[in-house]
This record gives sequence, structure tokens and C-alpha cells, in this order.
Amino acid sequence: MRAVISVIGTDAVGILHKVSGVCYENNCNIVDVNQKVMQGFFTMVMIVEIDACKVPFSAFCDQLDALGRTMGLTIHAMHEDIFHSMHRI
Repeated sequence: MRAVISVIGTDAVGILHKVSGVCYENNCNIVDVNQKVMQGFFTMVMIVEIDACKVPFSAFCDQLDALGRTMGLTIHAMHEDIFHSMHRI
């Protein structure tokens, strides 16, 4: 199973490092990442494998949300199944 993580906020040093650190701490493998800085705004989308996640997915999401709040970012994780359902016509 995979999840989609989106990160949006003002650019700062270490965003990728800290978000990937939460993934590492929970044994979630990053399989793809795309990031861009546009006029001082940081955007990133990650695809992560969550099959071996050490905590329930909701707890993983809470950790990412808490990190976002401490860094002044919006970090949202969505299970792949929900993502596909939302974007199906």
C-alpha cells in the first residue's frame, strides 16, 4: 500500500530532510518525490510505501501534521485508495 504526502508552505532549509525523517522513523519507504520552489513557496509531493509502517496510518498522519505545524507548513498524507477514489471520474 502507498500514500501520497503533500507539503506546502514558505521555503526553508531542511523541509525534505525533516519530512523524510518522519518516513524513515516509521519505516515508510519513499518511492517518488517531486518538489519545487516557486517565488519563495515550497511545494512537494511524495509517494511512500506504508506496508511496513511501524504505527497505524492515522498516527503517521498525525506525526506529519505535527511536524507541519512546528515548521509553519501544511503537510497532508492520504492513503492511495482514497486518492484514487477522489480523482476517479
